[in-house]
Amino acid sequence: MGHAGEFELLTLLAIAQLGDDAYGVTLQKILETRTSRSVTLGAIYKTLGRLEAKGLVDVTVAPPTGERGGRRKKMYRLTRDGLSTARRSLADLRQLTEGLEFALDIR
Repeated sequence: MGHAGEFELLTLLAIAQLGDDAYGVTLQKILETRTSRSVTLGAIYKTLGRLEAKGLVDVTVAPPTGERGGRRKKMYRLTRDGLSTARRSLADLRQLTEGLEFALDIR
């Protein structure tokens, strides 16, 4: 098990936040509303492909719906390794930033 890059970690956390509603568009929305980033669907799908190849997310294809014009959507969820990687990366960030609140003005 490795560590996640910054955008990979944000994506893993967004998937965890969304639960059973994690797919491309919802991931884009949560990443844009809860981070300071402007995110394209292309960047999200590229990252999801990397996370899937690393075994950090599972993908299922939901049945087509009328609201999507009969198109199916890929749903994403964290694997056990994905959850472990997110926890470890987040713990590392917390430890690294401990005591920097005033230096970085992030109170």
